[in-house]
Amino acid sequence: MIEPVLMPFADWWWLYGAFTLGVLALLALDLGVFHRQAHEVRFREALTWSVVWVALAGIFNLWLWWYTGQRFGAEAGDRLGLEFLAGYLIEKALSVDNVFVFALVFTAFAIPPALQHRVLFYGILGALVFRALFIAAGSALMDYHWVVVAAGVFLVATGIKMAVMGGKPKDPRSSPALRLLGRLLPVSDRLDGQRFLVRDGGRLMATPLLAALVVIEVADVVFAIDSVPAIFAITREPLIVFTSNVFAILGLRAMFFLLAGVMDRFWALAYALAAILVFVGLKMAWLNQAFGGKFPISWSLGIIAALLAAGVAVSLLRRPPQAAGGGGAREG
Repeated sequence: MIEPVLMPFADWWWLYGAFTLGVLALLALDLGVFHRQAHEVRFREALTWSVVWVALAGIFNLWLWWYTGQRFGAEAGDRLGLEFLAGYLIEKALSVDNVFVFALVFTAFAIPPALQHRVLFYGILGALVFRALFIAAGSALMDYHWVVVAAGVFLVATGIKMAVMGGKPKDPRSSPALRLLGRLLPVSDRLDGQRFLVRDGGRLMATPLLAALVVIEVADVVFAIDSVPAIFAITREPLIVFTSNVFAILGLRAMFFLLAGVMDRFWALAYALAAILVFVGLKMAWLNQAFGGKFPISWSLGIIAALLAAGVAVSLLRRPPQAAGGGGAREG
């Protein structure tokens, strides 16, 4: 039996609004206080912020488990708490591809380390808006069974493509989004501090910072096509889909500065991510129906955690194949 949606937006809009205001306050504090001056984010700072964002997600998860248990009963609270944790793990895992693309973009546009945080801040702000739109659309479309099955098949196909083809990432400078930006504004090849726009001879021009930001935003839209349906494979609760996405995105910048230098070391994670996409796709298209409407969330959480652990373990125990050439990151 399919569980009813317990916290729809129409009835719980105040909670969605309060959560969004809290996120905006955290972002304002981040940019206005902690990163007011452009500087290179080093490993220790990145580690600290990674712990902070993960801790905040954990605190929210505990609150959600407690509150929904009080409001809807202990069984519902346990289920929603596990669904948030599984969704957050999926989003965190799929964020590895974003980190790889960030590194490619910053290299292609020669963005110095001191300015990378600024690009990622606005990139993630845009990602939050796009994810909210995707989730709103998904909440409406997932009521149709054929959409659920189609999304599941798409995720399975994407996972198989990642595992078998191991697609080499494209040069960010060949992005169609960058060509479109060039038609709207000339793109300068020179940086001008933290500015996204400059005037040169009276003509308004985009700096490499804006070019990098546009490519990153478009890449995140591509990634959202996979990641948002993947969360809906775990839960039908739009609040959990939204909040788990947001917490994973908020930790993206810290994850990039923490892992960018060692991404090649964890080569097997690409295959673990591919396996996760195949699993959640099968869950949407077949397993949920096979288990009477809902594949057990505890099993889902265990499978996802096991796949991630296997990817990390294989990466640490075996050297990457010589032909890896950049892993299995999705094209952006």
